[in-house]
Amino acid sequence: MIPYVLVVEDEDALATLLDYNLVKEGFRVERAADGEEALLRVEEETPDLIVLDWMLPKVSGVEVCRQLRARPATRRTPVIMLTARGEESDKIRGLDTGADDYVVKPFAINELSARIRALLRRSRPELVEERLEYADLILDRASHRVTRAGKDIHLGPTEYRLLDFLMQRPGRVFTRERLLDAVWGPNTYVEARTVDVHVGRLRKALRVPGSPELIRTVRSAGYSLDAQG
Repeated sequence: MIPYVLVVEDEDALATLLDYNLVKEGFRVERAADGEEALLRVEEETPDLIVLDWMLPKVSGVEVCRQLRARPATRRTPVIMLTARGEESDKIRGLDTGADDYVVKPFAINELSARIRALLRRSRPELVEERLEYADLILDRASHRVTRAGKDIHLGPTEYRLLDFLMQRPGRVFTRERLLDAVWGPNTYVEARTVDVHVGRLRKALRVPGSPELIRTVRSAGYSLDAQG
């Protein structure tokens, strides 16, 4: 599963720069131009992390952070406050409001990416681990390589993302709709049966003589990664 980062920034040029660079770093990025839009987007889908500007139209970043911490669904969602306000008192106020980190503009995009990954390692380590293993299956995110029983497995981009998501939670059954949201994205409109096609391709690619099937179909429920299936 690709980590979902919500960028809340009203400066269009900076928001575009963040979007471009964070996508290149391997994140899925959505943007909000003001605090009100940010809160609406969070209701639609909870991000894995939020990059939040302090000075925003309609609802300030501090107030957005306050409201996020008051909601059970986002109480523990990592928030990086991004602002031109570099005074120590401002930093303390931002952190006291509930921000997990505080980055002062101007900043290096590499530093911001490193801070994002550091927070995700604490909150959602399965999203940023470089190597996932299950049974005799290994997915190496750094090299984008998949092996089973020591044999290279060649996957298309969609099958790779599907396997990555399933390997994060082996044994758990996911509906077609949940897989569509996680692998294709919530704003992509494709039919649920598309999942069946790609699961079929993934299942075929993972077959190794003498080894059990790894993708289990659960009637009327969905699919799971399960060596006992």
